[in-house]
Amino acid sequence: PPSLAMASDPADGHSTLKRCLGVLRDARNDSEQFAALLLVTKAVKAGELDAKTRRQIFDAIGFTFPNRLLTSRQPPAGCPEHTFRALGLTLLACFCTDPELAGHSQVLNKIPTFNDILVSPCNPDSTSMIDDVYQCLSAVVATTRGPRELVTKGTVSALCQAYLNGSYGSDRALTLLLGLLAVAEARCWQRDAPHLLAVLSKLSNDFLMTEDMTKFELCDVLPHFIPLSPLLTQDSQGCKCLHRLYKGLANILGSKLSQSQRDPALKLAACLVQACGSEWIPAGSAGSKFLALLVNLACVEVRLTLEEPDPLEVEGKKEVVTACYILIEMGIQECLREEKPLLEEMQKVQLMRIMEEAFGAVIFYLRQVKQEELQDPFIFASVRILGAWMAEETSSLKQEICELLPFLVHYAKKLFKEGSPAASLPQPELVSTEGSGLPQDALRFLLPGFCHLTAEDRPRDILISEGAPALLCEYFLHQWEVLTSQLESSTPLTSTEMSLQTACGIFLNLVVTAPDLIRREKTFSSLMELLLKSLPLLLPQKDHLVLAANVATLGLMMARILASSAVLQETQSAKDFFGAAICFLSQAHTAQAVPGSEALAAAVSPAYASAWADVRELWFLGMQALASCVPLFPCLTQAVLQARWLESLSEFLTRVAPASVDFELIAAFQGVLVELARASQPCRDAILSHHGGEWANLYGMAALEQRLSEQ
Repeated sequence: PPSLAMASDPADGHSTLKRCLGVLRDARNDSEQFAALLLVTKAVKAGELDAKTRRQIFDAIGFTFPNRLLTSRQPPAGCPEHTFRALGLTLLACFCTDPELAGHSQVLNKIPTFNDILVSPCNPDSTSMIDDVYQCLSAVVATTRGPRELVTKGTVSALCQAYLNGSYGSDRALTLLLGLLAVAEARCWQRDAPHLLAVLSKLSNDFLMTEDMTKFELCDVLPHFIPLSPLLTQDSQGCKCLHRLYKGLANILGSKLSQSQRDPALKLAACLVQACGSEWIPAGSAGSKFLALLVNLACVEVRLTLEEPDPLEVEGKKEVVTACYILIEMGIQECLREEKPLLEEMQKVQLMRIMEEAFGAVIFYLRQVKQEELQDPFIFASVRILGAWMAEETSSLKQEICELLPFLVHYAKKLFKEGSPAASLPQPELVSTEGSGLPQDALRFLLPGFCHLTAEDRPRDILISEGAPALLCEYFLHQWEVLTSQLESSTPLTSTEMSLQTACGIFLNLVVTAPDLIRREKTFSSLMELLLKSLPLLLPQKDHLVLAANVATLGLMMARILASSAVLQETQSAKDFFGAAICFLSQAHTAQAVPGSEALAAAVSPAYASAWADVRELWFLGMQALASCVPLFPCLTQAVLQARWLESLSEFLTRVAPASVDFELIAAFQGVLVELARASQPCRDAILSHHGGEWANLYGMAALEQRLSEQ
């Protein structure tokens, strides 16, 4: 009706709007409602309404009327066929400005309708509808339930199609995809990988072909479309995308660049390394030069930022330096790679020298860190990359690392004791982080370096004086609790298990080089108690043999030192541990048929074969430790007899060809057998009754022969 025409003055407009709302409430037929609704939607589109007024519109008409409009197929006379639908979408877009309404089920169940509009052919009359759909979707993405509903109801594929079609609003489709991937990346790729790969294909092609600033803008967009799963390297289309990205980055980084151009390119390269390691870099001269250039540029960036750190400058560069850390870690791994290396030997030597200079800058920066900065995730990233260097390169920067050790121990202790809420910067890695059990587990990354350092006098003394052994014992106990929750599942090797193995290596170094510390520190008694209980649990579990070998050997080595402690005095846990240790040591070897011969040869047992490279040294050390424990623990000889090890060992040595048993293995067996024969008459009798004198002579076990001949 003419009396409802909107006034030109905004104040009068609000008054008119109120009358419209009254008409909407009191309308007797559709034509009256429709007339009022036209004016309401006109005001909505003009953007003249505040939040309160928009809520009043919703309170007046609710979802019922927009629902009717969206499903109506008969437009008013003389109007386009989508008139009612357009009005319904405008009202929904208005409602979606209220976050509470944007997450309402009545909006979420319209997602298929939104998708249909995005993928339908666009004509000049429907652009306003598309604008309203994007407004609704943008609001839904920001709600709690929204992203999951959008992925489940097919919005990712609709947005991909809208972007690839290049139709009206395609730039907003890309923006929405970025938003969805930011909050639900794994779910998006799991459900819509082909569509996302198609978008990545277009983006990577644009990245390679364009020669203007768009190339650098795409460096910021592309990381969002690179999944952390191995999808890209396993898919032919994905591999093509990676090759285009490699060529595009090679073009960029091989040119003279400003900082604003170089930084996004380095971040894109780091993202590719995070997702694919170095697999996206082709083998050959061009690939090796590119990889060397990439690591070189990363090292230069780290030095420029950290050698003379200006607090404000460092703050603005943390994200790109973190990306450089990822590239440098790849550099470390490639310099150590022996099988099908990408780098030539000379390139490796040059890169190690350049990386050493970069790590000098990292150490310099960490020495300036103040107590109040310890929660900064950039400090964590810096400690993490230094840990990667310390794990592999043990000879360089030794003086500087020794001087930094007090800080590293203090930092790791602080994060372990308090946990770390800081997580604003990403901590991308070349390996999985699952299983750590801590918000930011700095010790996990420092353990390999500490393992090397505890084998040397000066750094070991510093670590001991700073309380590292007690911290490591506490950490071991915590990580064991994390692992026990995973033991029932057949999960692959976790970071938790690796941390426990490396910690065992550190403790073994301390047992050998600082036995007084083991006796003195009360925490080692707690560790001993845990080892006694953990080995019987670990040993029956398949896929955990290396950790079991570490625990068995460490437990036996520590038992020699802590023999008088209460926990080892004829307790059930001690008996169970020794029984499990004997089981581990006694089952490592077997007699195996030799092809084309009737003879049998000594061989590693099938259950040990796949892990023997990691277990072998621990097994021999464990045999030495067991021999030392025999005189100290009477229950050990009883455990050996119960396990019938002497009988099975005698049978093994009798059946195999003596030439197949190497000298080191003979010496290991003899060391244990001599102590058993000396400590226990029943053990001596068991050896003799199974022809021990004969095979001792056959294998040249002179010490055992002498012991058996004595009365």
